[in-house]
Amino acid sequence: MTQAARVALIVAHGQPSDPGPAAAEIAALAGKVAAHLPGWHVASATLAEPEALARAIASAAAPGIVYPLFMAGGWFTRSNLPRRLAAAGGAGWRIAEPFGTDPAVADLVVTMAREALAEAPAPAILLAAHGSFRSPAPSDVARAMADRLSRDLGLPCEAGFIDQEPTISSVARRMPGALCLPFFAARGGHVIDDLPAALEEGGFAGRVLQPVGLDPRAAALMARAIRAL
Repeated sequence: MTQAARVALIVAHGQPSDPGPAAAEIAALAGKVAAHLPGWHVASATLAEPEALARAIASAAAPGIVYPLFMAGGWFTRSNLPRRLAAAGGAGWRIAEPFGTDPAVADLVVTMAREALAEAPAPAILLAAHGSFRSPAPSDVARAMADRLSRDLGLPCEAGFIDQEPTISSVARRMPGALCLPFFAARGGHVIDDLPAALEEGGFAGRVLQPVGLDPRAAALMARAIRAL
């Protein structure tokens, strides 16, 4: 493996209104991923931090791999990220497929739901996702995940969205006692603020799991995807 391939940069959207906490969380995640990649330099940056991407690119010893900490391959990963990367001096870097499109991550989502249901059975699953008004890609990934959960676990499962219909609150009204699985890569404002507000609005009374990207097993999956490029 070449030296250029031994540099990885985890890039997330971040929190534009308050970039610091999200940046710190992604930096901590980069450390966990690095533990699974001996000999690699693993850094992080959020698009919400001014100049963070340029600083990370400039500090790298050689061009490497950008790992998008996103749940789908929509506008941010297909258009915005390559443009931002080129503007930051990273035109020679390779971009991996987004976190949420990895088949191993879909397997993890099923495992998380199965484990939670074994601890506390629920009549249905609410897959809480972001959605998008720019592209159908985020909702397509979430709906495919909901279909698989229903098929593998034998329970009704429906995706609800923050940015499109059906909203999380509307699905929560139909599934008030469901298991809620947040289909998010990190703990940003959507998970901290928008999701609880939507569930409260919908009268949700079920259990809410941590986001997929915060599962302790996620870092190893990210490392495996980076190593495979």
